[in-house]
Amino acid sequence: MSERTVEFHYDILSPFAHVALKRMETLPPHVKVRPVPVLLGAILAHWGQRGPAEISAKRLHTYRLSVFLGQRQGLAMRFPPRHPFHPLKALRLLAGADADLATVRRAFDFVFSEGRAPDTDDGIAAFAEATGIPLALASDEGAKAALRANTDRAIACGVFGVPSFVAATATGHEVFWGVDAFDMLMAWLADETLFAHEPYSHLGGVTIGIERA
Repeated sequence: MSERTVEFHYDILSPFAHVALKRMETLPPHVKVRPVPVLLGAILAHWGQRGPAEISAKRLHTYRLSVFLGQRQGLAMRFPPRHPFHPLKALRLLAGADADLATVRRAFDFVFSEGRAPDTDDGIAAFAEATGIPLALASDEGAKAALRANTDRAIACGVFGVPSFVAATATGHEVFWGVDAFDMLMAWLADETLFAHEPYSHLGGVTIGIERA
């Protein structure tokens, strides 16, 4: 089977992305993952959404669910003392370094295994040390541009949240959002014509019956 690349769009503040990284261990050997750091806040702003942790009634449920799903994957998760935290400098490090999967895993372990937030001077310095990325990239113009470009391209591909797995197709991209879509991603990788047949093929023609102002 020919090699297939899937992009993993993530923001370091997403606990579900931490769980998704663990689930990637079950991907077929011909599937290669390219991690792409993006700024979730900019993506949410573009589509007019709020993050789940920004909704007071949903916040604790979100934390509990991510920990529960993590436990199902053998992860002992611990949240940092502040969440959501400001991820910008950490994301610049990851974008500027074009961090590979091993580095991205160390980054998420720092946040959701060790429970540390990289949003203070000491925190981002410790994060840089833990990931092996030069701290100077946090203020590097090239790193800033790389993160902006990643985020703009993600939006252009139709990414509306993180984690998202994005696979290029002959006509565009397929986007699989959330760790709970991982099984659907696996099914699609096994048969990339999946959505061309019922019960999926009619879904693109479903019209909107009512819209909220």
